[in-house]
Formats: sequence, C-alpha cells, structure tokens
Amino acid sequence: GTSKYISFATTRQSIYRARPKYLPPLPTMSRSVEPLIVGRVIGEVLDTFNPCVKMVTTYNSNKLVFNGHELYPSAVVSKPRVEVQGGDLRSMFTLVMTDPDVPGPSDPYLREHLHWIVTDIPGTTDASFGREVISYESPKPNIGIHRFIFVLFKQKRRQTVTVPSFRDHFNTRQFAAENDLGLPVAAVYFNCQRETAARRR
Repeated sequence: GTSKYISFATTRQSIYRARPKYLPPLPTMSRSVEPLIVGRVIGEVLDTFNPCVKMVTTYNSNKLVFNGHELYPSAVVSKPRVEVQGGDLRSMFTLVMTDPDVPGPSDPYLREHLHWIVTDIPGTTDASFGREVISYESPKPNIGIHRFIFVLFKQKRRQTVTVPSFRDHFNTRQFAAENDLGLPVAAVYFNCQRETAARRR
C-alpha cells in the first residue's frame, strides 16, 4: 500500500511542478480590461492587451474618466489632463483618442474618427509634456451614444509618427503597427451623447 501512496504523492508533486507559474504582474490591472471587453472596445478597436501602466484622465480638473461612464458634451469641450503614472522620464508614450461610433453606433461607416494624438509623453508626467501631433477635437456626437476611447502606447524610442491626413476612417491598430508601437499599455473609454438626448432621459 505504501508504494501506491508514494507514487500518487510524487505524481501530484510533478503536476504542481509542471503547472505554469504564470501570475499576472498586476492582478488589479488585468481586471481593468474586463469593462473594455464588455464595452466592445477590445474587439472592435483594440486587441487584448495587458494593462501595465496607470493612466488617469481628468476633464475640468474634477471629472475622472471611468470605463463606460457617461459625460456630457459640455463637460468635454476642453482637452483633459492625461497623466501617465508609470515608466520614468526616459520612457516615452503616445496617446490616441478615438470615436469608433461615427456617425452613429448602429451604422458606424466612418469608424474610427480621430480626436487627438500626443506623442513623446515622458513617463511620470502628463500629455501636456508631449508633442501634440493631432490637435484635440471635442466630442460632438449626433446620433446615439458614442464611445470615446483614450489609448496609451509605450514607444520604443523618441520618434516622429506617421499621422493620417483625415480624421475619419482612422484605425488605431493600423496606426500602432505603422509606428511600431505594439499593443497598448493602458486604455479607458467614456460614453457621450447629444446633451438634449442625455438630459431628457
């Protein structure tokens, strides 16, 4: 009976040893992609990624952007403060803001509409320290509820990015590929609709 017990114990040990010891580096951050999957941001605009940098986006110094929360157009007229709370001053980041629901979510044939691009943002600072290559365009959704997405990429070096000539038919994945940016390191989105429609509800 003993030999049977030993072989069972060793088998069990070898199973545990063989099990991959993969632990997500920041479990709280890996949970933060769930709302992006639910909101179809991952899938329609981005591929799955591992959020490894904290990005904090604030409008009018007090309106924090949380995934799936609604902001009125009047609250997002001026560009927000976007803080990169990761990396160091030597690491550079690119920020992209885009709307995949143009002209309306049921028939987004102009997807995506580009709202903002800032490159060369040093880690531990905010977007105002970077180079604005596409100026901020405030959200003015006409039809239905639109998602407005902020995506942060870590650059491999300081670089001049290739920017599109038009804001419509922008493609975040393609932009990242053309500029060798890899997968995002952070993303967050808010919902927004015409003020009158939002206030009536």
